[in-house]
Amino acid sequence: MRGVLSLLKVPNTLLGAKGPVMTEYWLYRWLRCLTGVLAHLVVIGFTIFLLVLSRPGTSRFSWHPVFMAVAYHLTLTEAILLFSSENSPFCFCSRKAKVRLHWLGQGTVMLCAAVGLFYVVSSKNWSELPHFVSWHSVLGMGTLAATCGQALLGMLLLCPQLVRISSVARLKLYHVTCGLIVYLLATSTLLLGISSDWFQAQIKGVAWYICLALPLYPALVIMNQALNVYLPKKKVQT
Repeated sequence: MRGVLSLLKVPNTLLGAKGPVMTEYWLYRWLRCLTGVLAHLVVIGFTIFLLVLSRPGTSRFSWHPVFMAVAYHLTLTEAILLFSSENSPFCFCSRKAKVRLHWLGQGTVMLCAAVGLFYVVSSKNWSELPHFVSWHSVLGMGTLAATCGQALLGMLLLCPQLVRISSVARLKLYHVTCGLIVYLLATSTLLLGISSDWFQAQIKGVAWYICLALPLYPALVIMNQALNVYLPKKKVQT
C-alpha cells in the first residue's frame, strides 16, 4: 500500500492518515487542478473573444489588439503556467523540455508584441494622431521594455558560465520576480485597454465588468504559482 501511495506522490505524513484526512488532501489536489484548468479556459476564451471583437483586417489598428492579446494574454500566460506541476498539460515533460517550450513561448511573445507595436504606430502615423497620450500606451511601452529586460535575464540564466555568475539560484529568483512584474504590467495594460473608448464603444453594461474581471483570474493563479514554488516555506510546527 505504501508503494502505491508513494507512486501517487502522497506526502509521508499522510501514509498513516485516516479517511477524512486523505479525503481533504485529494480534494485540495483536485481543486488546485480545477483552478489551473479554469485559468487555461479563461485565457483561451478571452483571447478568442478579443480576436473576434477586433475584427482583424478592417483597419490597421485592428491588428494591434490581435497581436498583443496573443502575445501577452495567451502566450505569456501559457509560457509561465507550463512550469506548474499540476496545472500544465506539459506536466509530464522533463524540466529541460519545459525550458525549451518556455523559450519558444517567450520568443513568440516578443515577436507578436513587436508586430502589434508596429501596427499601432503605423495606424497613428497614418491618422496623424499623437503618440503616448493615454495611460494604456505609456504602460504598454513600459511593459515592452520590461519584457526585453526579462528576456535578457533569461539569456543569462541559460548561460551562467559565460558571464561568470556564481549564484544561479539567486539569478533564477530574480528572473521569476521580474517575470511576475512583467505579467502584472501586461495585465494592467490589458485592463487599461478594456477601459479605453475603443473597447467601451463595443462592450457596455454588465458584460464590460465581466471583461474587466476575467484577466485578473489567471494573474492570481500565476502569482500563487510563483509564490508557492519560489518563496521559502516555513515549517509548520504543531
